[in-house]
Amino acid sequence: MTGHIIVLPGGGYRRHAPHEGEPVAEWLRGLGLEASVFAYPVKTRHPGVQDAVVAELQRARDAGAGRVGLLGFSAGGHAAAMAAPFADLVILGYPVVSMLLDTHKGSRDNLLGPDPTTAERAATSPDLLVGTPEWRASTPPFFIWHTAEDAAVPVQHSYLLGMALAAAGVLHELHVFPHGAHGLGLAEGLVGHGDGSRRRYVGYGDGSRRRYGGYGGGSRRRYGVRTAHSLPPSFSSEPPFTL
Repeated sequence: MTGHIIVLPGGGYRRHAPHEGEPVAEWLRGLGLEASVFAYPVKTRHPGVQDAVVAELQRARDAGAGRVGLLGFSAGGHAAAMAAPFADLVILGYPVVSMLLDTHKGSRDNLLGPDPTTAERAATSPDLLVGTPEWRASTPPFFIWHTAEDAAVPVQHSYLLGMALAAAGVLHELHVFPHGAHGLGLAEGLVGHGDGSRRRYVGYGDGSRRRYGGYGGGSRRRYGVRTAHSLPPSFSSEPPFTL
């Protein structure tokens, strides 16, 4: 049974950031994973993006993928989180999460229009959806990373999602790094980091691949809603899985 990662680049729901697309998929393939980039609709009102991502997940399964994960950056992270109940794994880099926060206004305007209601903003905030009955039974494991210096999409977004996942008992890791601006992608060009930064920032190096790769289907049901972990949790007792 094969696994597949669908990469969703950021871009404020206005465009697709090139460095968060194919370079990331190529790097994942170098780890021995099947990966593709999905150019989800932009400048499209909700639920158009969510419906498109869910359909792409189904296309990957129809093509033979046994487990399908989503890896999203910034607004693409929001798109990944909104489609989480239909995926087997979600990896988020500096994601937009809450549409109730003042930032990121550009993503909110492009997804919901210039004057959305409070109810519309709440209904598109994954941190408020995780604990709902519709999501609780099908939310997959999450791996989230952000930087404390991110001024465009403040780290509060990831904290809100991490707390919601913990409260719902969803298997997850949340890593906040002290340095780095928004839009790091693979974190290339950071002085003194090299390949190690890719593993630390993107979060899908060999270690997390072993931790998360097999948490799809039945194993997701066994492990995905087991305990509420502290942040970051320890998986030292978990067996190695490969996607």
